[in-house]
Amino acid sequence: MGFGTEILFVLMLGLLLLGPKQLHTLLGHMARAKAQFEEASRGFKSQLAAELDAAHQDGKTDGSHEPVVDQ
Repeated sequence: MGFGTEILFVLMLGLLLLGPKQLHTLLGHMARAKAQFEEASRGFKSQLAAELDAAHQDGKTDGSHEPVVDQ
């Protein structure tokens, strides 16, 4: 089974178990949750990039890495 076939199977199963109205509502909630997660992820990435850039400009990082020694 391909990825598209699996999604179709899950949607058909959800339609049978929940009915069309509840499935529609559930998919709407899932879409909003996915959008909020992606927005938070973009915010986290931009904040991390800004802080790393600021640390690099302050000279806190010089690009070299010291080796980690396991004891």
